[in-house]
Amino acid sequence: MRISVIGAGYVGLVTGACLAELGHHVLCTDNDKSKIDTLEAGKLPIFEPGLDSVVERNRQEGRLSFSADPRAAAEGDAIFICVGTPPLPTGDADLSAIDHVAQMIAVEAKSDKLVVEKSTVPAQTGQQLQRVLGIYGRRGGVRFRVASNPEFLREGTAIGDFLHPDRIVIGVDDEIAEKQLHEIYRPVLEQKFKCPVHDGACPPMKPPAWVVTTINSAELIKHASNSFLALKISYANMVSDLAEKLGANIEEVMHGVGLDPRIGPHFLRPGLGFGGFCLPKDVQAFVRLAERNGIDFAMLREAERINHQRITGFVEKLRHSLWVLKGKQIGILGLAFKANTDDIRFAPSIELIKKLQTEGVRLKAYDPQAMEKIGEQFPDLICASDAYQAARGADALLIVTEWEEFRNLDWKRIHKSMARPLVLDGRNLLSAQEMKSLGFEYHSVGRPDLAVSSSAGALA
Repeated sequence: MRISVIGAGYVGLVTGACLAELGHHVLCTDNDKSKIDTLEAGKLPIFEPGLDSVVERNRQEGRLSFSADPRAAAEGDAIFICVGTPPLPTGDADLSAIDHVAQMIAVEAKSDKLVVEKSTVPAQTGQQLQRVLGIYGRRGGVRFRVASNPEFLREGTAIGDFLHPDRIVIGVDDEIAEKQLHEIYRPVLEQKFKCPVHDGACPPMKPPAWVVTTINSAELIKHASNSFLALKISYANMVSDLAEKLGANIEEVMHGVGLDPRIGPHFLRPGLGFGGFCLPKDVQAFVRLAERNGIDFAMLREAERINHQRITGFVEKLRHSLWVLKGKQIGILGLAFKANTDDIRFAPSIELIKKLQTEGVRLKAYDPQAMEKIGEQFPDLICASDAYQAARGADALLIVTEWEEFRNLDWKRIHKSMARPLVLDGRNLLSAQEMKSLGFEYHSVGRPDLAVSSSAGALA
């Protein structure tokens, strides 16, 4: 099938590349010419493990192409809308890009189109999309079918999430739209394709659930899912604060809680709070949607409040250890909102840097992938060439992102290079026992502090 994808960001580029991997002919468009130039030069504007090889292979085999003219998307039989829906100051989703794209499709289309919402949008957006397509579509005989197909991609594992999902949700108003989407996703449903994740034939896997709903329900599923995950994270963080006060270990507590099949173990890890582009904005949009319909989502507002307090509490923990923050040199390990991505949108590191800069702290930061993007937002921030340079001469080292690289550092070398061997682990990445045995003053989240061994103060 000829498929167009409008938007070549994290969702759009993964969607386009994976649809091409399934055998479709895909055109990805974006009005950011520099992004398209980067893609046509054989490079990626984002970091996502495995995406580079999928894009390059499908470009070479002629199934994937790019254009800086979004109007070219109107040639596709199916058009996936993957544009941004950032939060407005009110918390509502900014749907102006959706509206603009809908008008463009309506004007440019010369034949019937399946228009698929892939962007995260509030419920009833599909109705407005259908209305705009009808108003601006002046060509006689052209029919627009609208469908909702929310994405459940996790940055860092997006290729596997697309090709091996647990469910595919589609919201449709007629059988033809359902049949078209079923044909698009048939290789995924049957798990019959050469798998880039497993470098060959897919191992036996349970086929994903094929969930067919109304458009309103599909749109609501996405926001309800993300908001529930945010609730779980904030709940774990709230309990972690209590665990610290009582001398309990939050990892033991949440392991026991997560064994209950009604709850499950996922999203119960405490830390610096949820970030990224999805959860924060989706919670805000869901709350605003509920408020406009007379529903008080107080529990989600509380989840937001708990999340916002995580950085404040982390800074206070640092202050408690250092006494005076002004003039101290602090190393930061990790800037992306999670490991295996370069995405810093709504990352906890952003608020942390802002708070520490207002305290007069001297900062030196390092991240394996997000250095360029953090430099655009904080041009005066000193970026280290590696984790060891970030730690050298530091009065404290803060672990902000759970990169596996940080777990495997030569911590004995870091101990020797720091002005004061103090580590605050905001992701519970390291073993408290091992750090204490190396002579570090080590504090994590929701786990008991251990006394430093007297024999570990000076390392040979």
